[in-house]
Amino acid sequence: MRSMPLFIVAAHVAVMSCAPVGDQELIFLEGRAVAPAGDSLLAITGSDIRGVLLFDRRSEAVDTLGADVLESPTHVQWLNDRWYVSDARDGIAWIAVFTADGRLERDLALDSITAVLHQFAVLPGGIIVLETRDDKLVTVSPDSIGTFALVEASSRTGLLAAVQGGVLHLVPQKSITLYNELGKIRWRAEWEWDDTVFIIDISIDSQGRPNVLAGREGYDEFMVFGFSPFTGEVVRWQEGPNSTFSVDRFGEIQPDRGSKWMAAGEGI
Repeated sequence: MRSMPLFIVAAHVAVMSCAPVGDQELIFLEGRAVAPAGDSLLAITGSDIRGVLLFDRRSEAVDTLGADVLESPTHVQWLNDRWYVSDARDGIAWIAVFTADGRLERDLALDSITAVLHQFAVLPGGIIVLETRDDKLVTVSPDSIGTFALVEASSRTGLLAAVQGGVLHLVPQKSITLYNELGKIRWRAEWEWDDTVFIIDISIDSQGRPNVLAGREGYDEFMVFGFSPFTGEVVRWQEGPNSTFSVDRFGEIQPDRGSKWMAAGEGI
């Protein structure tokens, strides 16, 4: 994937000029998934930021996407020269689609479709996959809604991410499944974790490796599990005192500090 052009709307934070990021890639920042785009760009959201921060690991420049449109963005996916961003406005879930130069192309209201405000995955053809209230994954295009897959019922909502041209769906206390773009199961791994474990978020790094951020009831530590995108097997894991983690090019996960990537007190 080629590197992305940057455009400035309004920069809310300043990158530390001496940030020793090296070959590391930020995958979670204070409990939120960080999305890669191109060779070096990371898309970052924060609870008190309007818009999406675009951080270039090479130049350490920070620009902002959609600051004049987005109110409470959480998840981001870059695909086919488009940014897909989940947003919450007045309690209603939206997905906003931006062109590569930052122009809002379309808005999609989701309040009649899903109870999960920020979880989605976009297939290679631009079709959006969501989890509904009645244990289904559905495809949403500008003019239609269709069933993508029937899923296991759970007392907790699932998490979605786009992986290898398909959809990764994690159902807490049930299973984690990778579907191809037609909704057929590639593999499914049973949930074998302690019932006290709760899932916070899921990210896909620039090498296509799924990473799941979790906590455990009664503990102050956070954990990140790295999955094989081919089998669903947990191949590595790491824990730390904070919910910020990075991964290196070999897939090794390590606890990290947000201030290592962004100047403290400037919005993250």
